Amino acid sequence: MRLSLTRTFVSAATIIGLATGSLAGASISSAASEPTAKPAASTQDVSALAVTNLGLTVARAKNWQCFLTRSGYEPWEHNGLLGTDSWKAAQRMFNARGYNGGTRLVVDGVVGQYTIKALQRFLNSFGFGLAVDGVAGPRTTDAFWEFNGVPTQDPRCV
Repeated sequence: MRLSLTRTFVSAATIIGLATGSLAGASISSAASEPTAKPAASTQDVSALAVTNLGLTVARAKNWQCFLTRSGYEPWEHNGLLGTDSWKAAQRMFNARGYNGGTRLVVDGVVGQYTIKALQRFLNSFGFGLAVDGVAGPRTTDAFWEFNGVPTQDPRCV
C-alpha cells in the first residue's frame, strides 16, 4: 500500500509540476531545444551564385555561348549553364566592343549592375530599346530571351 501511495504522489507531483512549470526549477518551455543545423550554403544558393542564365533555358543559353564563341570570345563551355567562364567571355566582348559605357568592366564573371548595363547596351544595338539601368528586370530578360531564340548549327549547341 505504501509503494502504491508513493507512486501516486510522485505521479501527481510530476503532472502538477509540469503543468505549472515548476518541477525542480525546470519547465517544458525552458528546456534546452535542439540546435537547428543549418548548411553552410544551400544548393539553391550555390546554383544562384555559380549560374546566372537571366531567364534563359538551357537551349537558349547554349545559343549565347555559341554566339560568344563565333564572336571570338570563347566561354570554354557550351552546356547551357551561364557560369563564370561564360560571363567572363561576355565581359571581354562588352569591353572590346565598347558596350561598357566608358568604364572598363572587371572581367570576373560576376553579373553585377555594370555587366547588366553592358548587356542592355549590347541588346540595344540590336534595336531592343532598353533603359540602361543595370537592373535585369523583365524587359531585359525578355530581350535576352528573344536575342538567343534563333538556334545555331554549331554541333556544340545542339
